[in-house]
Amino acid sequence: MLAPLQTGAARFSSYLLSRARKVLGSHLFSPCGVPEFCSISTRKLAAHGFGASMAAMVSFPPQRYHYFLVLDFEATCDKPQIHPQEIIEFPILKLNGRTMEIESTFHMYVQPVVHPQLTPFCTELTGIIQAMVDGQPSLQQVLERVDEWMAKEGLLDPNVKSIFVTCGDWDLKVMLPGQCQYLGLPVADYFKQWINLKKTTARTLPTS
Repeated sequence: MLAPLQTGAARFSSYLLSRARKVLGSHLFSPCGVPEFCSISTRKLAAHGFGASMAAMVSFPPQRYHYFLVLDFEATCDKPQIHPQEIIEFPILKLNGRTMEIESTFHMYVQPVVHPQLTPFCTELTGIIQAMVDGQPSLQQVLERVDEWMAKEGLLDPNVKSIFVTCGDWDLKVMLPGQCQYLGLPVADYFKQWINLKKTTARTLPTS
């Protein structure tokens, strides 16, 4: 986890770039129930730099998706765990599925309402301090802004295929639907399918 004193923008950029590098690793992407469709060399990424055009660096098959939306929530937490957990950071990184370049980002902190005071454990684990969430929009407001961002980026066009990418199923299978259910909020359809990097890693790593 990142140090608590880092700014929100710096946290977002460095952390999601790290996530994106994992997405572009030597794993086959496989969304829940969808066959594998992409493989890229980690060594080539390291040699040429993440920001360069992937299309010019490496030959890979045409992608099933136009865009990959890398997402990784942070939520309230403690030891023992508090209930319900609430999302306190909502970041999305939009990657072009052809060039593998970052085209846009969405980032907002979220004001928790059930447990508005962050615990020391939460701050140590996530790097998010109390001032970052105080006075921030509610989850409902953030979800509305996500939808506005998706529309602005052309991601709601039925002819544009995009999919979220997460490190595990927790973000979109557990955390978001669980909190939305608790608050009586609908879950947009675009959050209901995703690529789980942990599963694709397990499928592609050689067995001993």
